[in-house]
Amino acid sequence: MYAVIQTGGKQYKVNEGDILKVEKLAGEAGDKLTLDQILILSDGNGLKIGSPLVSGATVTVEVIEQGRGKKITVYKYKRRKNYRRKQGHRQAFTKIKVEKIEG
Repeated sequence: MYAVIQTGGKQYKVNEGDILKVEKLAGEAGDKLTLDQILILSDGNGLKIGSPLVSGATVTVEVIEQGRGKKITVYKYKRRKNYRRKQGHRQAFTKIKVEKIEG
């Protein structure tokens, strides 16, 4: 059984027991969250495709940790104009474990 979920503007194909990093979600480590934006749901029998969401389908996840990714450097430059801007960025993420897919 798998599902395609949408969170943080991205789509993920998940199975029960999967661990993945998604855009930051509210919650502390150990909290259980319910994601209800399910685009596709597949059980052993068939495939349910939402238009745009599958009604009544939910995915229960557990928050493993909250963190921030590696630092990237953003550098803007225009030649011959003495324009230079340097900025760093670390994207916040939430590491989750998929516990149950219902639909």
